[in-house]
Formats: sequence, C-alpha cells, structure tokens
Amino acid sequence: MTVARLQGIPGIGVDKMGDAADSLGDADILRLENLDTDLRPPAAALARTREAIDDDAANSYLPFTGLQSLREAAAARVGDAAGATYEASNECIVSAGGLSGILNVLLSIIDPGDEVVLTDPTYAGLINRVRLAGGVPRFAQLRPGADGWRLDLDSLAAAIGPRTKALLIMSPSMPSGYVPSREEWQAIAGHCERGRLWLLYDAAMERILFDGRSVVHPASLPGMRDLTITVGSVSKEYRMIGWRVGWIVGPEPIMNDIRLTSLSNVVCQVGIAMDGATAALTAPDDGVAAAAAEWQTRRDFLMDALHDLPLVRPHGGWSMLIDTRSLGIEPAQAAKLLLERGKIAATPMTDWGPTASRYLRFVFANESVSRLQDIRERIRCSWQT
Repeated sequence: MTVARLQGIPGIGVDKMGDAADSLGDADILRLENLDTDLRPPAAALARTREAIDDDAANSYLPFTGLQSLREAAAARVGDAAGATYEASNECIVSAGGLSGILNVLLSIIDPGDEVVLTDPTYAGLINRVRLAGGVPRFAQLRPGADGWRLDLDSLAAAIGPRTKALLIMSPSMPSGYVPSREEWQAIAGHCERGRLWLLYDAAMERILFDGRSVVHPASLPGMRDLTITVGSVSKEYRMIGWRVGWIVGPEPIMNDIRLTSLSNVVCQVGIAMDGATAALTAPDDGVAAAAAEWQTRRDFLMDALHDLPLVRPHGGWSMLIDTRSLGIEPAQAAKLLLERGKIAATPMTDWGPTASRYLRFVFANESVSRLQDIRERIRCSWQT
C-alpha cells in the first residue's frame, strides 16, 4: 500500500521515454526527451575534477555544508545577479544538485497542508517535491502567445490564499522556456511582500536567455532580499549534469533550518565534484554565453523548421512545447508514434501542471542542427500532417 505522502505523486514521464529510446539501441533516434546536452563543461572544471579523483581530501564527507571555496563562489555568483551581498559562512549551503536543494528548502519552510504556488506548466519534479514535503501545490497560469509565454497576473492573484507559504518560480521555466518580465517579477514580489511569503527561486538556467534578454534576479527588487531563497546548480548553465552539485543562498535567519534539513537528508555533497564546480564558477570564461548562443541557434532552427506546427516560442532554457491536442492527437499517442515511426524521443507533459497535458516537450539542448535537419519530415511521417 502506498504511504500517504506518495499518493498523488506520479512519475515525470521522462524516465519512461528515456528507457524506451535506450531499449531500441538506435543512434539515429533524436533524443529530445531528456534534459541532457552535448556541449562540453568548462575546461577548468574538467581538469580540476580529474585532479580531485587523486586528492584524498576530496574523498570525504567533510565539510558537510560544502567546501568553503565553493560556498564563496556560489554566494558571489548569486550576489552578482541580485546586486546584493551574501556571506558564504552563514548564507550559503552546497547541495547535492539543485533539486536536492529545492526539496531541502521546502522541508524547511512549509508545514503539512501549507500551499505553494507554481506556474502552470512547470516541471513535474517541482510539483512532486512540494507534495513530498507535505505541501499543496497551487497554480498560476502561463498563457501562450505569438511571442512566447506570459504570466496571467489575475491567475497568480487567485492562486494565493490564507494557506500560501511560498511561491516556487523557475526562470527560465522548464518545460516552457518562460522568462518572467520585470513587470511580472514585480507582481510576484508584491504578493510576497504583502503576505510575507517566501520566494523559492529555481535559478538552474538563469543565464540561458535568448533574444537579448538579461537576468532579473528577484532578490534585486525592493524588499525581496530577505524573502528570496535562491537555488542554483552547475548542471545546466555549466553543462555539468553528472557532478550533482548545487547551492542554496538565502537570508541568514532561515539558513540554519535549511542546514539542519540538509544534514538530516542527503548529509553532504559529491566530494570529488566540488572542486570542479568551484573551478566552473570562478573560470574567466565559463562558456555560458557561447552555450546559450548555440542553444538559441537550435531553438531558432526548430521554430523555423516547424513553423506550421503549434509550437510556443521559449524565451530561454533547453526545451519548448508543442500543442499536439490542437492537432487532434493526444501527447502520449503523439510521442508513441514519433518514436515508432519517426525515431524521435519526446516526453508528453502529463502531470506537469493542470493545463500541461495538451503539450509534448522537445528538448533542443542535446541535438545539433545538423542532426535536426529532417525533423519536420520525421514528424510528418509519424503524424501524417
């Protein structure tokens, strides 16, 4: 019998699609189902990680809250984005990846039955972590338009109630690629200030922005430094998925609780990965700008090649959504046909938010433009559109 805290927590679908594609063993399959990337990590991070393998100090549980050098680099990274100063010793904790950090924060700021507001669509793993922590997810609607996604501010206001404890916002958001405008961030911040609500900011893709957009960190807004908890990682921007290193940066009063949760949960981070992560954060050129430019090129190719299909333009990130239901085909069936007939692996957005079930996700971070050249023909053969 399923325990109560797991009831209502479905899978994320990506694992099933990935397993199905792997089982075919066909290198011709376009891997658009999972957030991987073929772009290499910073050279300095690779070199320092290799050195750490032979460093006995890296083969340790200690320090439990992360290497001081990494905490200093992460605190500086968040501080630069937010236009604020964070003390590494008491306002930064290293986590075993960004999502571990998200769960530890949720376990530290909500009681069972408290509500957390997320955008819809959003990553099912974020929704599931709210539930796993005993929280109740509520949703603010993202609306698709010709220029991408926009936050419905009336929907945001309606999602906030007397049991709301926090807003959990990712920018760029996954799977949509939505990036809040400054005005939308101000609306979010206004609700947080009025209700003294936590803003849990998932900054895993913060700098993966397209079309000349610039970072607006919510802690930079008036009154928000003391209400914002930022969680980041090296996985996406720095292309270091396998390192499993993230960080939590926030105001000192809440960080001791998060420290206790972290010690009680994963305990510590990947020892041999932290030096490499530090090297990535402190490298003179971390490669993020060049990587974002390449990912934008791939996005632009897909938007052009699939211009006659109902794609929603992402503002950043690694993925985009296609509304297959408007074509008369359910996303799960669309994904099945794509894999069987078109050799395309893609994930239906079932349980990624109340309205997400009409979409199929295409990840463009792991396939080059040369590999994507015949994608429109593959889709045509699969769906006969």
